Amino acid sequence: MGPIWISESDIRLDMPKSIALLRNAMKRQASGQALNMEKTHVPFPGGSMHAIGAAFADAALLGVKTWAHTPKGATPLEILWDAETGKLLAIIEAFAMGQFRTAGMAGLVTDCLAARDADLLTICGTGKQALAQVAAVAAIRPLHTVRVFGRSTDRRAGFCTRVQTELNLKTEEFSDVAAAVRNSPIITLVTRAKEPFLTEDMPARGAHINAMGAITPERQEFTPELLARCAIVAVDSVAQAKAVSSELIAATDAKFAWPEPISVSDLVSCHEARPMDADLTLFKSVGIGIADLALAEEIYRVARANNAGCELPVPAPAPLSFRQS
Repeated sequence: MGPIWISESDIRLDMPKSIALLRNAMKRQASGQALNMEKTHVPFPGGSMHAIGAAFADAALLGVKTWAHTPKGATPLEILWDAETGKLLAIIEAFAMGQFRTAGMAGLVTDCLAARDADLLTICGTGKQALAQVAAVAAIRPLHTVRVFGRSTDRRAGFCTRVQTELNLKTEEFSDVAAAVRNSPIITLVTRAKEPFLTEDMPARGAHINAMGAITPERQEFTPELLARCAIVAVDSVAQAKAVSSELIAATDAKFAWPEPISVSDLVSCHEARPMDADLTLFKSVGIGIADLALAEEIYRVARANNAGCELPVPAPAPLSFRQS
């Protein structure tokens, strides 16, 4: 079999399945079967180029996701190789996959750390990732109301309509972030903010926070002092978060006490739960290649089983000639 191109229309995922796949991937990482390639990125005028990857030793599977973020958009692609032969297996269009991965990780950590009876979510941000974030929390908690904070009145209203229509949840609009998060048990931040908008005094005691948007050093969604209130700070990769999260870097530089970050793989494998007397818990995400590969592995398996995808030519070296004409 030659390699295949798997388009968005070939991808069969839902949120509960994605969360289950990610939970299993975190256990594989804890056992040493899933190996992460730390994220690398380079900024350029107007944008940035990224790459993250992973290896599944128990499946002889390698994967790298790469994309360039520009003012006019991005085209994320996941590339899969056979770890035993080095052969190309597939190239996957990773728009939807990325949303399921990012939101699914938030859902997984929320399931570990948020109050079991939490029925209210505050979502800060109304962009491309926001609806999936709501869907992820709705998959693991009995939500009935979603508070929506956003700067644009029109985008906020449009997003609320989508939440009502697609997820059948009640929505409330907010133009003030402090009001939006007041007494909310779950708060998700998914913005491209460069200045922190959630301050340490805003969340109520007992809240769980997912900080999903600030994935490069120039972005920041919450004040570093908020970390001092946290009983648990979970991250997808400890090394990666310490290197690129401006919030964690600022907290370290300020030298005030806050918990040593715990990886999601340790959180899941050790069955870590929210401490009874916890003030806040927080998940700081910057993206992890293992999570992408977990979904890509399933996408590839289903595509092969259903004869989906378009056949690609098999890459092969061509003879080189150094003869000068």
